[in-house]
Amino acid sequence: MIKAGIIGATGYAGQELVRILLNHKEVEIAWYGSRSYVDQKFASVFGNFTKLVPDICKGDDLDKLADEVDVIFTATPQGYLAGILTESILEKCKVVDLSADYRIKDVAKYEKWYGIEHKSPELVAEAVYGLCEINREDIKKARLIANPGCYPTCSTLSIAPLAKRGWIDTKTLIIDAKSGTSGAGRGAKVQNLFCEVNENVKAYAVATHRHTPEIEDQLSYISGEDVTLNFTPHLIPMNRGILITAYANVVGDHTADELKNAYYEDYKDEYFVRVLDDVTPPETKWVEGSNYVDVNIRFDERTGRVIMMGAMDNITKGAAGQAVQNMNLIFGFDEQEGLRLVPMIP
Repeated sequence: MIKAGIIGATGYAGQELVRILLNHKEVEIAWYGSRSYVDQKFASVFGNFTKLVPDICKGDDLDKLADEVDVIFTATPQGYLAGILTESILEKCKVVDLSADYRIKDVAKYEKWYGIEHKSPELVAEAVYGLCEINREDIKKARLIANPGCYPTCSTLSIAPLAKRGWIDTKTLIIDAKSGTSGAGRGAKVQNLFCEVNENVKAYAVATHRHTPEIEDQLSYISGEDVTLNFTPHLIPMNRGILITAYANVVGDHTADELKNAYYEDYKDEYFVRVLDDVTPPETKWVEGSNYVDVNIRFDERTGRVIMMGAMDNITKGAAGQAVQNMNLIFGFDEQEGLRLVPMIP
């Protein structure tokens, strides 16, 4: 049994961590950290935890927390962890960061896209990008995990098998993405009010979304070439879920079966990636509340393009579920422990 602490426990990703870890047989939550709700009952913030979590929210003293737990999850805004993480903290416990602070290896690129100064660039090289299906062995040895973003997780896993083989022209790659409103966090924003979102679909951060360099970096690593792409996210009037539809020209003379078999081969042993049969498109409702990513492709022989599709829950596999999956790998637990979550219907 290990002890875990959560900083940012009262955000959507933080409470999802609580939901998952309460059912994890190897973990005890020792610290519910929240700067906004110090000394308030956690269950008073999220009533779904009534009679399940009697604990009071504590602050965000990372030094003190590191002395009391084996792993710290930080579900915090960009720049928070980079401003306070030290070598002494990493010597005492593992850290899984759900922000973007350590995802991008080029610090100048991070500072350009996020508009903030990186306060601990000396730790960036050590951080392991926590996409478990791609970096599993490196994750097992890590002290600091950069938990991937939601859009990059779904995009990368939907495209990786073909990018790895060089079977798509990455210069033609376009990613169309759609997300539920929980992806914007729990903070009050006018553009996320019910009347603004309901009965409405809108693109946002067109050509400027901060997950763009993260997706480019990961696909560059996988394909062995510099990838530059168009990524356009859209806000959908639903609570949770991500749908990715990516397009690229096929390189070489490949059949639809060859392209599809690349996915079967790469993901045959991956419990959390489900390659759908035939040409069934992924749907967000089939993954809601779970750690699964559903993927599929369709080869359009008329245009010579392949359509790569993926669906997942942005809060679970896109944040908290993947963070727990990373923790399981670090501590040698069953990778599926706490994460055998059947998707919720309706």
